Amino acid sequence: MTKPAMAEASLQMPAPRRPDLCPVEDWLAFLGHRWNALVLWHLSTGARRHGELMGRLPGITAKVLSERIAGLMQRGLIERDAVSTFPRGVVYALSDGGRQLVAILDRFEALPSSFREPRH
Repeated sequence: MTKPAMAEASLQMPAPRRPDLCPVEDWLAFLGHRWNALVLWHLSTGARRHGELMGRLPGITAKVLSERIAGLMQRGLIERDAVSTFPRGVVYALSDGGRQLVAILDRFEALPSSFREPRH
């Protein structure tokens, strides 16, 4: 069997794996962390300054927003760009990977509400 065929077969056949070694679990945990998905969502309509994001995320602290931005940048989902207007500063925008991920998150939002309600 060729290497691509073996890789495809391994994706089709679930194997025992610890959650910390699973890339899907890693992404779900990261996106499930409070504020990460909302920061991405607010950046999906355009670049924003730190203060603008603070205003769109009631309840978040400046420290937590800075931590979330750093984590999103570390994963390559957002980019930081210097602004040469007055006042000087930086804006944050989605990277190509961030736009791809937001498109996936939009699919979740479009799911019927019956999928979101717990079943008893």
